[in-house]
Amino acid sequence: MDITNQNVTTSMPRIGDKAPSFKAVTTQGDINFPEDYSGKWVILFSHPADFTPVCTSEFMTFATMEKQFEEANCKLVGLSVDGLYSHIAWLRTIKEKIEYKGMKNVEVNFPLIEDITMNVARAYGMLQPGESTTKAVRAVFFIDPKGVIRTIIYYPLSVGRNFDELYRVLIALKTTEEFSVASPADWRPGDDVIIPTAGSCGTAKNRMEGKEKDMKCYDWFFCTKPITKEEVFKKVLNKK
Repeated sequence: MDITNQNVTTSMPRIGDKAPSFKAVTTQGDINFPEDYSGKWVILFSHPADFTPVCTSEFMTFATMEKQFEEANCKLVGLSVDGLYSHIAWLRTIKEKIEYKGMKNVEVNFPLIEDITMNVARAYGMLQPGESTTKAVRAVFFIDPKGVIRTIIYYPLSVGRNFDELYRVLIALKTTEEFSVASPADWRPGDDVIIPTAGSCGTAKNRMEGKEKDMKCYDWFFCTKPITKEEVFKKVLNKK
């Protein structure tokens, strides 16, 4: 969906949809999204406004973790409905004046989108009338290398995001795809993964009788197997 010159509120995209395309000015130059990020994972996230405390804590955290996301082949792209000069002044203030939880002299190197027309925010459903009609909520979109939305997480204006969870979701998405498995509740690299439900009676019997290697079945529909942290890192992070 091309959102150039779009001035109407649109419904938010869903998981499995192509990420809406747009061109925008950012603190790192012009971008054509998501085409410029083909072949990489992207986390597109919005914040309500520059020069606000919760957003400041979030940007410092994301900037500090940027290398960690880069190692997972994931780019970060921020957005608010503020203008470019406001963005630049705010990021300069963060670097020069803000020290928080041991983070200081933090330089934000990933792009922050100017969206004063609110076209991008509307296209992604980042404006929630119940919260504000002029500020984007704390939306997070995980977009895969093919430009498909894989996960959407929304937070209200008053609640800061959990960045360990955002990183965990990224690694879980990549792990489930690479190994054709599912991740159980609270999964972390090194934990057992879930094997998709068997598609035939014969396969189900093999599962229950433990004939598939390293598999543990609690019942016919719930089987797990181990994948080591090293295997995950080698496949997902390309670490030896």
